Amino acid sequence: MTLGTMILKMGEGMGKTCAIFFLTLLFSLPLGMLVAFLRMSKNKVISAITRFIISVLRGTPLMLQLLAVTYGPYYIFGATVSRNKLIPVVIAFSINYAAYFAEIYRGGIESMSPGQYEAAKILGYSKGQTFLRIILPQVFKRILPSITNEVVTLVKDTSIAFTVSYQEMFTIGKQIANSQTSFVPFIVAGVFYFAFNAIVDFIMGRVEKKLDYYK
Repeated sequence: MTLGTMILKMGEGMGKTCAIFFLTLLFSLPLGMLVAFLRMSKNKVISAITRFIISVLRGTPLMLQLLAVTYGPYYIFGATVSRNKLIPVVIAFSINYAAYFAEIYRGGIESMSPGQYEAAKILGYSKGQTFLRIILPQVFKRILPSITNEVVTLVKDTSIAFTVSYQEMFTIGKQIANSQTSFVPFIVAGVFYFAFNAIVDFIMGRVEKKLDYYK
């Protein structure tokens, strides 16, 4: 197999890697905000349960969670394992990353000065308006570096999908490496991941620069 053919074939797998990446962000970012609100709930039962769930998700390997979501329904309920492995992969990734994003959101929200809420109340803002127009933009600015770090980690974590035989880029590279008895596919995969992360880092850097007026 020529290098060009190898790159082309792994490029097809890169499309599936991108699918995991973008779908995970699409679901985990808003889910993380919801979980953060539950974690900060004044209801101690809800807050405690949410805190426990976050601890479990952050304290166990993503690979284990991926296997549980993919094969758990079969072993527990006898349900058929999904033929489209992208579905359980995205579910597992989204739930896992939502737990991390929730703690990042919570840290950002709780770091805001109570005086800003009081000032907004005096100006006639409702709680919803205060959060959306005043608090959230500042929180987003503060947590952006942490969010960027998690997003970069997500790019690399997509390779874990190989554990459930999802044909993303790393899985294809591994198959080619085994069949060709060559380390070159892993080098190509490394270049792909590095380039992907460089693009992500550039985009997030531009977003952070645009938010420089929040200081």
